[in-house]
Amino acid sequence: MIAASWSTGDTYLAISVLVLLTFSGFFALAETSLVRMNKSRARSLRDDGRRGAKALLALAEDPQKFLNPLLLLVLICQLVSATMVGVLAGHLFGAAGVFVATVGEVLVIFVIFEAIPKNFAVRHPDTSALTTAPVVGAILKFWPIRLISRLLLAIADGVIGLFGGSDKSQQMTESDILNMADVAHEDDAIESEERNFIHSVIEFGDTIVREVMVPRIDMVDIAASATIRHALDLAIESGRSRLPVYGESVDDVVGLVNLRHLAALVSDGLENDLVGQHMGEVQFVPETKRAAPLLAEFLRAKTHLCVVVDEYGGTAGLVTLEDILEELVGEITDESDPVEDEGSKQSIEAGITLSGRLNIDDANDDYGLTLEKEGWDTVGGLVLDLAGGVPQVGDTYHTVHYRLTVVRMDGRRVEEVFVEPVLDHP
Repeated sequence: MIAASWSTGDTYLAISVLVLLTFSGFFALAETSLVRMNKSRARSLRDDGRRGAKALLALAEDPQKFLNPLLLLVLICQLVSATMVGVLAGHLFGAAGVFVATVGEVLVIFVIFEAIPKNFAVRHPDTSALTTAPVVGAILKFWPIRLISRLLLAIADGVIGLFGGSDKSQQMTESDILNMADVAHEDDAIESEERNFIHSVIEFGDTIVREVMVPRIDMVDIAASATIRHALDLAIESGRSRLPVYGESVDDVVGLVNLRHLAALVSDGLENDLVGQHMGEVQFVPETKRAAPLLAEFLRAKTHLCVVVDEYGGTAGLVTLEDILEELVGEITDESDPVEDEGSKQSIEAGITLSGRLNIDDANDDYGLTLEKEGWDTVGGLVLDLAGGVPQVGDTYHTVHYRLTVVRMDGRRVEEVFVEPVLDHP
């Protein structure tokens, strides 16, 4: 039952409610879209030249600056409008006005001016953030808003400090970047090759030289007392373009020769000269050096090979520019590399034969395995650790998920291992 007729005051009151609710919806849209926006996305929008992106980036770089004022403005708009609706409903409907106002506030304020703007911001985050950021940035410039924001931030920081301060887990981590690449691939935003490259770049930062080097036992080197002709023949036969030169032993690397220089010397009739008379300088790196700074050194020094030394100063192996680049872009093959028979690859369910020299990370990535890596780098190293000594052909060892059988040995080195899953593993 209507208690009173509509008056001019009621019209002004209704218009005020509508204006407040409109502001409330806008601030709700701004709150959701700006909170969901991160710095990297805001920078991408700015680089694309999107309108409003500069204001958006300024807000995204410091979310605390806008969050408290927005929450306060939303609360003020909703409380004041709710009060006015109550007054208007009481004037029009008398005692039933409380019920009418409550229903109207739930349906109108929550659904139209709260749920709809926030859902729109979730579905159209870029558009919403770019639209609201300039307005929010302008509002934050008013001194009363800045003063209230600082006061609320100080209070919030004080209360949060009682519970242990800020949560560092909210900072971007390598895992977050990898997961973002996976999600982007699932959404068809990037190709699988791009996703794999991102993974390689992130993992590259943790790679050390020992994991990518050619081990000492596989090095092809030449004595300083050998002739140029012998060195050239060895380089051609082994398919190596560069050979370390040693003095008394392989632990005494004294220089470096390359195939092109050797060929030039032979063409000049110096094939009987000693290698030690024409060798170049060689660089040394510790086996624990990170691959990323080594790549920078390769590029800066314009060299392609370094000798790797262990903690005792002995030769542990050698590492080339190609070895480093393969960690980023995958296997690099040329006409001198052996061609792998794709048909020889077996299904892991039936077991698979792996080279003992294969890096465990590469085995896990290429074949979907989960081989453990605790202090060793290769499949052969894993077998040696499980054996506790030098194994024999046919010896079998077990990990949590796999059975490993030694297929071929070369002296004390494990050359091939047959890996098969433990089918009765729970």
